[in-house]
Amino acid sequence: MKIPVKFFAILFGAALAAPALAQNYPVSGNWGPAVPGKKGPIDCTGRVIGFNGQTRTDSDGGVPGYRLKSISTTGSAYRITDEFTTGQIRNGSTSYTLTQSDPDHIVMQTQGGTLKLQRCKN
Repeated sequence: MKIPVKFFAILFGAALAAPALAQNYPVSGNWGPAVPGKKGPIDCTGRVIGFNGQTRTDSDGGVPGYRLKSISTTGSAYRITDEFTTGQIRNGSTSYTLTQSDPDHIVMQTQGGTLKLQRCKN
């Protein structure tokens, strides 16, 4: 049985029209500076980094929010690129590596150094 070319054209068009599946961060919720030796979530005071779907916030710094631009996996680590806009910078980007050692601890290896973070209770 021969399948008409028109059938493939319709399938191809439908595939192009379908929305792309957006990627989310590999973790979610709020994270604060890790407390050495403390297990489980912590009471976060001071700096808090929040991951919510495709957006990330950081209470420390001049960038009000980040949006996930790309993510790739290298072994147990994630290579992440975020984009951001401030009053002076338009469509800026920053990249970092994120690893999760257990459900309550992550490490962000950024251009400025290493951030060891622990899940917040709230």
